[in-house]
Amino acid sequence: MTSDDRRNEAYVWIWLPEETEPVVAGRIEKDGDRLIFTYGRSYLERNNAIPIYEPELPLRTGTILPLTGLSMPSCLRDAAPDAWGRRVIVNRKLGLKGDRIDVAQFDELTYMLESGSDRIGALDFQCSASEYIPRGGDAAQLEELLSVANMVEAGTPIAPELDKALFHGSSVGGARPKAIIETKSEKYVAKFASNTDVYNVVKGEFVAMRLASHVGLNVAHVTLEKAAGKDVLLIKRFDRERSARGWLRKGMVSALTLLELDEMMARYASYEELADIIRHRFVAPTETLHELYGRLVFNILCGNTDDHARNHAAFWDGKTLALTPAYDICPQNRTGGEASQAMLITGESRMSKLTVCLEAASHFRLSKKKAETIIEQQLVAMREHWPAVCEEAELNQTEQKVLWRRRLLNPFIFEDAPRTLSQFDTEG
Repeated sequence: MTSDDRRNEAYVWIWLPEETEPVVAGRIEKDGDRLIFTYGRSYLERNNAIPIYEPELPLRTGTILPLTGLSMPSCLRDAAPDAWGRRVIVNRKLGLKGDRIDVAQFDELTYMLESGSDRIGALDFQCSASEYIPRGGDAAQLEELLSVANMVEAGTPIAPELDKALFHGSSVGGARPKAIIETKSEKYVAKFASNTDVYNVVKGEFVAMRLASHVGLNVAHVTLEKAAGKDVLLIKRFDRERSARGWLRKGMVSALTLLELDEMMARYASYEELADIIRHRFVAPTETLHELYGRLVFNILCGNTDDHARNHAAFWDGKTLALTPAYDICPQNRTGGEASQAMLITGESRMSKLTVCLEAASHFRLSKKKAETIIEQQLVAMREHWPAVCEEAELNQTEQKVLWRRRLLNPFIFEDAPRTLSQFDTEG
């Protein structure tokens, strides 16, 4: 790392509810091995100021330390790039490619300040407290973004004319190749295939997201596109809304932030504890609990074991929390039948089985009978809509076999299930 990259502070800018221009909220700065935050006096004096997230960063004067066990405020970490975005930044700054990319080469402040400004949620990070300068590349076509993503992943040199396109993927979360694109009326996250994929993951996620919608879950809208002959998944952004005055940004926090955990402690995240937070802090808690239960069930049915706490999130408007639409629902690879979820389901159990879902029902204000009915309804809907979704995705017979009964409705999930559910464990 060069001396120029040793940033000691950054300013946090925020889009307040119903506003199309950001204001500076405060400063984040190094304090040994941690990052601490202080609200600006001018921000605290605003009559429409909101806490970036409460209880983590309440509106008050003075330095606010990270919560116990954290090295920085988790609600700010939510706005920083994840694995893919960090790889893009290392590539852009150092020219390192492929296996030579080590995301530990830069610190958190560098990643905040080097990533694009159109990041998820309502925050951005700047070097200045007085002048907001957005960071972003020129408009790029899907083919260009796909080309850049392939180059970053494969370790081939990036053509100078494509350099600015890197910004489109530098602020996005997750580990897979992706980028942000914009039309006149909508914004999307574009997901590309990876050279490590052992099956068509792009189509797999499209299928899972469409089926999730058909079983009645609130999910982000998805479409499939082609670029340079390859499949690209477009997910409509639900943290943006077009108004007559410009783009509105919705504040968001991850379940990792809600649970007061960081990446190193993510294995302790649980649906049970998330349900407890929903009961006490969310709007419409009962309906939200039922929605979350439906998502848990569907994750198991479709083989999405990557349901970690950054793949659940809530809108935050300064006062209330509300579950966002579901996203990142993708059937995962499994070497055999047995599988487990990324988040604990109930107690210390995370096994990907419907019986475990039934055991957890009471945490979601559901009786076992009602929970069983929800599972059965999802199974019926999945079977009913499978042919149509396959047609939408243009899945050939081989691609269907890779998903059905291997990732989706794998026989393992039915072990020890009641007869009403185990009867769905058939080859049909």
